[in-house]
Amino acid sequence: MAAVSALVQRPLRQVSGLLKRRFHRTAPATLQVTVRDAINQGMDEELERDERVFLLGEEVAQYDGAYKVSRGLWKKYGDKRIIDTPISEMGFAGIAVGAAMAGLRPICEFMTFNFSMQAIDQVINSAAKTYYMSAGLQPVPIVFRGPNGASAGVAAQHSQCFAAWYGHCPGLKVVSPWNAEDAKGLIKSAIRDNNPVVVLENELMYGVPFEFPAEAQSKDFLIPIGKAKIERQGTHITVVSHSRPVGHCLEAATVLSKEGVECEVINLRTIRPMDIETIEASVMKTNHLVTVEGGWPQFGVGAEICARIMEGPAFNFLDAPAVRVTGADVPMPYAKILEDNSVPQVKDIIFAIKKTLNI
Repeated sequence: MAAVSALVQRPLRQVSGLLKRRFHRTAPATLQVTVRDAINQGMDEELERDERVFLLGEEVAQYDGAYKVSRGLWKKYGDKRIIDTPISEMGFAGIAVGAAMAGLRPICEFMTFNFSMQAIDQVINSAAKTYYMSAGLQPVPIVFRGPNGASAGVAAQHSQCFAAWYGHCPGLKVVSPWNAEDAKGLIKSAIRDNNPVVVLENELMYGVPFEFPAEAQSKDFLIPIGKAKIERQGTHITVVSHSRPVGHCLEAATVLSKEGVECEVINLRTIRPMDIETIEASVMKTNHLVTVEGGWPQFGVGAEICARIMEGPAFNFLDAPAVRVTGADVPMPYAKILEDNSVPQVKDIIFAIKKTLNI
């Protein structure tokens, strides 16, 4: 009762202020875009921007792509620029390389990069080496793109990671996007580049939605080839990865942060040329290094990173040996439980980080 009488005695202005309904403003929802749609958007914008750009590959036109990455492009641009090919990778890769030499800018899609082995002579001997062998007179502006690495339940012949294969070859640029922002920015940069660029996508990421920042929605949005991105700042250990395992590394970092371990997670984005400077700067800060990849261990991306760190100034800052987390050194099994044990899981990354930090 005393509280009511006190309220009555207050000035009317104060009382009305107390009685006003309060509304909470929430931030506007961020646009969510799948990796599939981001690649589609990037190709669409470049096809519209430059009439020399065209897409060819198996089922890319009337079927909208085996994974629907080229959905709608055939209806928009027609038969001359979105071209269905026979099942002959060596043939259509050769056509694409010849078109690039003649001044066009082809996007050559492999239904999976496992099939690019049928065309590897065109990719390496014809595309990658021509600029050098012509003393810089003959550029080959071509993009080779498609899903790479392990998928689910497709066994040994459809599950290889080709990052180390193509990253080994001078004359090629090799990019490996993780999220939707990576996918759009890197495909656009690859199409505009005057060198042959291998774009290693991941089938399991195609349908995954990611927040799509406002700058990525611009038609002028590009991600520079050769520049890594620090996805999470940390002070205790550097974790370097590319493609789908970046997400696993971020999950592991979230788990470990609850135990007081702060991981710095680096998304390579580009395999060749590798942004070793960003990795070195991080290692000099954290004094520990773990690399994570889905490919085989021997002569892999992680092996190259470890070698470069050992040869460079960051080696003297390491407080423990660098550790690699990789796919198992076996052809991919078909059985689900064996497959799960053949590719890096979050628990494997956590174990490697704790081993490196001796905790």
